[in-house]
Amino acid sequence: MGRIIDKRIYFTLLTAITVSGFLVICTLGQTVRKERIESRLEAAALDDPEPLYIVREYNGRIAIFCRGSSEPFRYLEFNISLLPDFDREQLREGIGLYTDEELWTYIQDVEG
Repeated sequence: MGRIIDKRIYFTLLTAITVSGFLVICTLGQTVRKERIESRLEAAALDDPEPLYIVREYNGRIAIFCRGSSEPFRYLEFNISLLPDFDREQLREGIGLYTDEELWTYIQDVEG
């Protein structure tokens, strides 16, 4: 009878150690995965270039600013009140354009 109890205790302890080990391994795996994702997100944030141009509303007009400039280098002749609410909100926040082609396409779309 003593051997049966000893076997039960042995297998109970073995099962508990196995389950604990499994949980530790899974937790470590999730931690490593989380750190990898965070490092990728940080790297992606660093790679995000600043736009070459920003188009935004300036003194009631559509203005184009070069990177880092506080004064617009060009104004677009278009009545902002004719734009939909969504477009006006985007202009208030500023629209980033990363290439000259994007800028010229935007200008052609607005000035038509």
